[in-house]
Amino acid sequence: MRKVALLLLVLLGVAYFATVSRCEDEVADEKVETDEEDSDDEEEEEGDDDDDTEVKEENGVLVLKDNNFDTFMEGKDTVLIEFYAPWCGHCKQFVPEYEKIAQALKENDPPVPVAKVDATEANELATRFEVSGYPTIKILKKGEPIDYDGERTEKAIVAKVKEVAQPDWKPPPEATLVLTKDNFDETVNNADIILVEFYAPWCGHCKRLAPEYEKAAQELSQRSPPIPLAKVDATVESEIASRFDVSGYPTLKIFRKGKMFDYNGPREKYGIVDHMTEQSGPPSKQVQAPKQVQELIKDGDDAVIVGVFSGEQDAAFETYIEACNALREDFTFRHTFSADVMKLLKASPGQVVVVHPERFRSKYEPAQHTLTVKDSTSVSEVQEFFKKHVIPLVGHRKPSNDAKRYSKRPLVVVYYGVDFSFDYRKATQFWRSKVLEVAKDFPEYTFAIADEEDYAEELKGLGLSESGEEVNVGIQGEGGKKYAMEPEEFDSEVLRDFVMAFKKGKLKAIIKSQPVPKNNKGPVKVVVGKTFEDIVMDTQKDVLIEFYAPWCGHCKKMEPDYLALGKKYKGEKNLVIAKMDATANDVPNDSYKVEGFPTIYFAPSNSKQSPVKLEGGDRTLGGLSKFIEKHATKLSQKRDEL
Repeated sequence: MRKVALLLLVLLGVAYFATVSRCEDEVADEKVETDEEDSDDEEEEEGDDDDDTEVKEENGVLVLKDNNFDTFMEGKDTVLIEFYAPWCGHCKQFVPEYEKIAQALKENDPPVPVAKVDATEANELATRFEVSGYPTIKILKKGEPIDYDGERTEKAIVAKVKEVAQPDWKPPPEATLVLTKDNFDETVNNADIILVEFYAPWCGHCKRLAPEYEKAAQELSQRSPPIPLAKVDATVESEIASRFDVSGYPTLKIFRKGKMFDYNGPREKYGIVDHMTEQSGPPSKQVQAPKQVQELIKDGDDAVIVGVFSGEQDAAFETYIEACNALREDFTFRHTFSADVMKLLKASPGQVVVVHPERFRSKYEPAQHTLTVKDSTSVSEVQEFFKKHVIPLVGHRKPSNDAKRYSKRPLVVVYYGVDFSFDYRKATQFWRSKVLEVAKDFPEYTFAIADEEDYAEELKGLGLSESGEEVNVGIQGEGGKKYAMEPEEFDSEVLRDFVMAFKKGKLKAIIKSQPVPKNNKGPVKVVVGKTFEDIVMDTQKDVLIEFYAPWCGHCKKMEPDYLALGKKYKGEKNLVIAKMDATANDVPNDSYKVEGFPTIYFAPSNSKQSPVKLEGGDRTLGGLSKFIEKHATKLSQKRDEL
């Protein structure tokens, strides 16, 4: 029996070892197979990488990307490149023509490569070549980009590429004049009109403006007479920049025989060309017949300004024209030498008349105002006359005239369906007449009516977009403060009570604000609308405030440096590093204007109403630290590193 049991044990042992051995062999086989598969996968991945950098061709057009562009460009003399977006309609229409161009240049001697870049995928290239629209066509000559702005036809593009591909081709000299301390005064003093850009080499906005500015300079140089464009490196010519109060880049100024005027026009080629062409003409247009003035008075929606003179040699005319020049962007000026026009205006030579259109006349104010220009009358006096009388007692505030006519505060605005067309004129004037009854008694305030659709966002900010009332009222106060009238049926007495309450300081300002943070002890303090006054305007502390938008890429990129900045200066009791979401909160102070993101101001403890804006500069930890230490009034000790 024992022998049988022993035999069974031996057989079981043999079976066990055979099973284990087979399993190990299978595992080993599996491992070999897995290793082989991994190796195959790696080879496939490597193959994919090779494919990704390989320059492919689609119907004769080479496809370039971020990771193969520089390698491809090595040693190439001339290359034509189109930056496109797959969704762009103009790009789609251009495809057949571009493929013809590729074929034509392939047959050139020597052949010129034609390529395309999907700018929505190749972000690095799109940024490097400052692509802002589609399609953007550039010719690269020995790696240097040349903008192509001609016709998008095979004939025009091929001709231009062949021209650039010539061995002896050189880019045309810059049309933009370069001004330094040696030639600045002579150049601007002798020019009837010249546009000057003050720039900094490191400034991103300046770099974006540069090609547009040069294109405009080239076109304006062909005009008769030419209109010169010039530039000044303000970091080198600091004395010139300081003389003309240049504090940010780029700053553009117009000079007429040495006299400086602000440039408020567009910043792209065609806008600059049109604006400067307009600026080069006289600031006042001559009217020769009474009918021209009558039409403006009857149908116009802005004050009619007319200078009346005996002739162009009249000394008063020269004073008038000089006054007009400085304000030509804000007003439309006219002049006349006609006796008939003088009779219509009841004016004599040497007088300037401001006449309000019929729609804005009322029994509470004169229909026109007259200034006699004497030998002793200064240009500034004439300009003050324009500014004082151009707005009627109750005018029509619109997006097109808001900045030019209604920037003064306090401003009382009555919102409703404003429409001066024939069918709605009577209703519009009915409500305006109610406002006039109150406006006459508060000359210290500006009153205006405004269409509720034009100012829907403003009404929303006042909390009046869902008031249910036909007429709503708000006051835009000084320092960015705003006040809303409680919704109720509108009449002149209700408006009077509201304005009187404002005058007596009984109204509470409306501030859009996120909730006040419960815990605000981090290195970067969070400011909301309700805490702006307490934190930013605290006269005991210097404050660096960043206004940001949650969706802003530049803000996100700067965030680590800004947090590090807060930690660096956390030990400074009299310095606050702060941030505010300007999309979710009102900035209740006009001195802190936010026109882009991020916007950064330094608010010194002793000058809260005159904060220092960080213009273009270095937004790294080091750059922000230097900005703080340059303007700080409360640092325990100034140093580069804390």
